[in-house]
Amino acid sequence: MGTKGLIGALFAAVLVILFFGFGQVALDRLTRNNPQMMMAAGLLVYTTQILLVAVVLALFKHTTLFDTKVFGFTLLGCVLIWTGFQVRAAMKAKIYYVQTGSSDDKDSKPGRQP
Repeated sequence: MGTKGLIGALFAAVLVILFFGFGQVALDRLTRNNPQMMMAAGLLVYTTQILLVAVVLALFKHTTLFDTKVFGFTLLGCVLIWTGFQVRAAMKAKIYYVQTGSSDDKDSKPGRQP
């Protein structure tokens, strides 16, 4: 393995950081003005990321530039770690599901207005 394994591991780590980092930026921009689209946008971004990783795997299937086995296992490990931290961040986020009225609404009464 040696140097080729190191090159494969570094390439896999950089690939995951780039693809999933750009995916996070895209998700933030897609849902900035419309947070109700978070689930649909998240599925779209994640599917695109996985397809791009599959394309890279297909392109470098028979390469001799680096150890493909080390590359694959490092890629899998980095994706699982990234996804785990995404899940942790979502679970710890304080997302309010009830919107309180603004200060302009303090004179209005709840219910139907005439």
